[in-house]
Amino acid sequence: MSVEDLLKEKIRQEGRVISDDILKVDSFLNHQIDPVLMLKVGDEFARRFSNSGITKVLTVEASGIAVALMTGLALQVPVVFAKKKQPSTMGGDTYCGQVRSFTKEEVIEIVVAGSYLSAEDRVLIIDDFLASGAAARGLLRIIDQAGATLVGVGTVIEKVFQSGGESLREKGIRVESLVQIGSLSGGMIEFLN
Repeated sequence: MSVEDLLKEKIRQEGRVISDDILKVDSFLNHQIDPVLMLKVGDEFARRFSNSGITKVLTVEASGIAVALMTGLALQVPVVFAKKKQPSTMGGDTYCGQVRSFTKEEVIEIVVAGSYLSAEDRVLIIDDFLASGAAARGLLRIIDQAGATLVGVGTVIEKVFQSGGESLREKGIRVESLVQIGSLSGGMIEFLN
């Protein structure tokens, strides 16, 4: 069974539609983690982006870390995650972006130490969800500040009806989604792929 089919089966069995905009998958993706499934997800992203010369995988804490780590492991490259709060131990140059959290309804400053991204890096953004594209845009700002090159964006679940993926693709950004959801209306999950 393909990783896409495994994900759909998990979503059908364990996912809960909270509203027409929110799908809860915290039993296996972003609170409790299914490590065997995440290993397969990482392998799939590595396969899809294998010829891209990636030097770093970038995500936002905390929900994207498991997927990014497994992708970095499969690609054998370091994983960097943007912190939601700058720790006192993070001195020197930093790269900053902003992310509006759809589920938390707040704007969050994200930060990466300047020593972890450079103009020589070819960066793959990995995240659990792609909805409005806010997290990706915040990470793109960080990549731009570093002078690094964006290779693409990989997401486990894309909510196509929220158009974040469409806006990234319109900018010429390669977006790879393992599962695309067209609608959550009426509590029903409509898969597009």
